[in-house]
Amino acid sequence: MFRTIALAAALLLPLAAPASAFDPIQDEIRIEQAWSRATPGAARTGAAYVTVVNNGKTDDRILSASSPVAEAVELHTMERDGDRMRMRPVEAVAVPAGGSAALKPGAEHLMLIGLHRPLKEGETFTINLVFEKHGTRAVDVTVAGIGAAGPGAGPAGMDHGGMNHGTMDHGSMNHGGTRK
Repeated sequence: MFRTIALAAALLLPLAAPASAFDPIQDEIRIEQAWSRATPGAARTGAAYVTVVNNGKTDDRILSASSPVAEAVELHTMERDGDRMRMRPVEAVAVPAGGSAALKPGAEHLMLIGLHRPLKEGETFTINLVFEKHGTRAVDVTVAGIGAAGPGAGPAGMDHGGMNHGTMDHGSMNHGGTRK
């Protein structure tokens, strides 16, 4: 009798593993640097940016996204049209096997349409990314300041956090613009 119980327990033990146990398919995709910019009070749109790393051996695509902070989330890209940049929706964003897809300002990004409230610096919200092969992944997005160039960066893409601006000579510095 004891042998039967021990055998049954040994066979059932793997089924008792936590839900967060290693899943080789899900763990192939890693989402990094999820951020957004704060929005002014009356803004009805915003954008979010992420880097998706595919450590797997199979290409994947982001097919869609959703978030409780907006009525809709669309995949968008920016394209040059003569001397203008134009934004347009795209069907999907490719995430190559062994590579990554950087959704960033001025390129592919997540467009938040119909914001339910302003996005405030320092808060976080969730975006659900739907992958063709890796299913749905919830992502926590951190809101940076209005005009930020990235998470932790100032408006021109330079991290100013540890600088003492009162004692610095700014005359020869390039804060992200081009100098001729």
